Formats: sequence, structure tokens, C-alpha cells
Amino acid sequence: RSDSQGSDWQDGESMRLLLCSTGLTGHFNPLVPFANAARERGDDVFVVVPPSLASAVEQLGVAHYLSDPPDPTRSKELWRRAARLPHAQATRLLDGEFFGRLSTEAMLETVESACDAFQPDLILREPCAYAGAVVAKRRGIEHAQVAISTARTEWSVIGLVASILDDVEDDMEEVLRQTRYLSRLPSSLDPSPFPRTLRYREDVEPDILEPGRWAEGSGPLIYLTFGTVAGGLETARSAFRFAIEAVTGLDVRVLVTTGAGFDRRLLGDVPSNVVVESWVPQASVFPFASMVLCHGGSGTTYGALAAGLPIVFVPMFADQRTNARLIAVAGAGIVVDVGSKSEPGFRAIEAGDVPRIRAAVLEVLAQSSYALAAQVIAEEISATGSARDCLDALSPR
Repeated sequence: RSDSQGSDWQDGESMRLLLCSTGLTGHFNPLVPFANAARERGDDVFVVVPPSLASAVEQLGVAHYLSDPPDPTRSKELWRRAARLPHAQATRLLDGEFFGRLSTEAMLETVESACDAFQPDLILREPCAYAGAVVAKRRGIEHAQVAISTARTEWSVIGLVASILDDVEDDMEEVLRQTRYLSRLPSSLDPSPFPRTLRYREDVEPDILEPGRWAEGSGPLIYLTFGTVAGGLETARSAFRFAIEAVTGLDVRVLVTTGAGFDRRLLGDVPSNVVVESWVPQASVFPFASMVLCHGGSGTTYGALAAGLPIVFVPMFADQRTNARLIAVAGAGIVVDVGSKSEPGFRAIEAGDVPRIRAAVLEVLAQSSYALAAQVIAEEISATGSARDCLDALSPR
């Protein structure tokens, strides 16, 4: 489905599709449904990613080039500076200097080489993979971006990075604003300022059909996750411990997934109703869950909503607070602001947040209105076209 129709391309014809992503898993994952849909259509698929995503692309089983990573010394300093800044300033620094400058510089030559070798009809990129947009403009290749955040957030980020990208290629702001924009968030939650917006749903089949030991016992199941990035932060141990404390003693079952970057042994003993795993495919958990407790990352948020699950949010960094407030306004969740009010940059869950997290969890479990609102959103998502429908609309003549 699209907010703005009118493509001059014909449906149903095969093409050569180049996918571009920066090195974060949460940025790459929204591209995966399009890689799978392209192969189902009989399209040729090629991927350009940094080395941090090499294993993910290999598991996907598509041809790929690995670009250079962003300069590690400069990157480390940027992220260190961002952690000391207020949220808005940290966002501007990372969007502009890390993604706009360093990541673009690192990927540009490889994307050019991929286009020489692969001759794509369409470049599909996540919004921070600006090298894909630059090369598309230079070569006159059609391109589109697949959302990782809300449309309004990504529209505003263009204003932050445009002047930086102009050092690489002139007039990039207009290119970024006019490109086709593909979003899995329904229009009721996330109206889009992009003039050519297409909506799609993710059709995810569970990787594990049988539930794990986390499904044993009585009481509603709470899925507690902070995504793939937070587990690698210095604050991860305290975040998980305080979140687990917030649900300790409740008549519930809890599955905690920490991400591969966290050593679960750091948590020590956990209550008998809590199971800690490094990773479980969330699509395998959602059919058994009653609610989700998370930081508001886009992948978890979308997956929970598509499954009709209400959410308690504890936003920590990036666009998580924006995502959380959208869902709270829709009545499908509660936002618990964590960390000291004066704390800059990345928020960490503190001991004083535990009672408020606990109260929010109890309210969502007790009040059916949250689950009903989440189900309404799930029905809107279900009625949206698929990733393959989007590719049909984008296929070249």
C-alpha cells in the first residue's frame, strides 16, 4: 500500500536489486524482508554492508561486498562524546558526523564498485546508508529508503546531514526528501511527510516452532528485551538487573533476552520464574506473550505491535523515546522515563525507577484497554501490503 501512488514503473518484472546498510543490526533487519521478497520474485540481489554485518549477510545467503568500517578511532571518540551530551545534541552529533560523514566516507568506494560489477536497477538502503543515495544520484539509478524509525524523525534528520553530504555530492537534500520512502509503521501511528511513501508489513515466520523452557509454568508471559545494542553498553548489567527486579515477585513468567554482546553470567541468580537467554527469535515468543517490556527500539516495537501486544517502554537512547510516545498516545503502552533528569545522552535504568516500572507492568496487565489498542494497530498492520507488493510497485519496466 502506498500513501502516494503514481510510479511510472511496471509491476511484476524482475530486476537487479542492490541493498545498502550501515553496520547496526537494527538498521539492516528492515532490509531483510525485501531481500527475501526479491529472491521469491526471481530478482538478483546484492548487498553492501560493513564487516560487522558479515555473518548476518552470510546467513541470509546473498551475494555481498564488505565495505570498510567507519574509522574506528574517530568513531569511538564520537560515541564517547555523544554519551556525555544531552539527547538532542547527541543525536545531532551521531546522525551528522558518524552516519553522515564517517559511514558515508567508509562505504562510498565499495558501493561504487558494486554498481560497476552488478549494474543495479534499484538501490534500496536504510536511511543512514547515505552512500547508496549518493551513488544513485551520480549514476541516475532509481533508489528508495526503508525506514528504521518514524517518518517525522527521519525527515528531520535529513536537515542535519544535508550540509555534510554536500561535501561529497551537491544537492543531496532534495534527493533524500523526494526518494520513495518505505515504512512498516501504519499511517495512523506515523503520518509521513515524504511525498512518496509506501507502507508494508513484515511477514515473519517463527524460526522455532516449539516454545522453549520460558513457556513453562503459569501466569502471563512478559518478554523483556533491550535489543541488540544495549547489551554491549556499560550500563547493560544494571539495566537488566533493575528491570528483572521490577517484575520479581509478580505472578508472571518472564523471558529476558540480553543480546550476544552481554554475558548473562553477570546477572547471577535470577528468580525461578525468570529465564535468561542470549537470543530467541522474537516471532517465536510473541504468540505466547501477554506484553513486552523494552527500551523502544524500532524492531521490537514493530514486532510487538504487529503481534497485538501492549508495551511498557523504558527509553534509553536514539529514537526510542519518540517510538514509545507514539504508542502511548495510541493507548497501546506506557512510557516510564528512566535515569536522572539531569543525565545527558544515554539514559540508564536506576534503582529509583524500579517501582515505577513495576507499576506500569501491573497496569498494562490489569487494564484490557492496552491490549485492545494494540490489537487495533495489529489489524491495521495486517491489512497493509507486503514487502513483495512494494517491490512489484518499484520494479523497472
